[in-house]
Amino acid sequence: MTSRNFTCFPVLITERLTLRQLSIDDHQDIFALRSDNEINKYLDRRVARTPEDAIDFINKINDNLRENVSVYWAITLTETRTFAGTICLYDFSTGHNSCEIGYELLPDFQGRGIMKEAAEKVIEYAFQTLRFQKIIAITHRDNQRSARLLRKLIFISSKETFEGNPDFYIFTLTESTQ
Repeated sequence: MTSRNFTCFPVLITERLTLRQLSIDDHQDIFALRSDNEINKYLDRRVARTPEDAIDFINKINDNLRENVSVYWAITLTETRTFAGTICLYDFSTGHNSCEIGYELLPDFQGRGIMKEAAEKVIEYAFQTLRFQKIIAITHRDNQRSARLLRKLIFISSKETFEGNPDFYIFTLTESTQ
């Protein structure tokens, strides 16, 4: 695997999207994303209660980026620069040559193929640039939209559950299945 260094942030471009670094200017959008009950019902995390929570989160994400422990993109529509959601790679494992993918999309942008387009580009980056051999995704058993997306991306559902929790399913994608 190549070394990870995100000093020069990897901006990714697709037909409709620009995946760029998260900035403090995104705090209102991040607050909307992280405080939305519908988005958060499948995630095991503390819900943002104030815009300051969003700013703290952005600072933490950018600290992780500087330390090369994760890479986190804001998903924006290229034409309008409108923020639609986020996607990230994290939990890098040199020993297993793997990483985990995570994503979330504001409700107004769901059902338009945006996350599939963004995920395909991030998966390509993970395999071709970072040289990972496996990408893991964990999703709540009731989050059917996420499970459908993962299947469209050719992830395979594992028989085991995340840390023995039957509410969370593990999906994997290996470079050989791409």
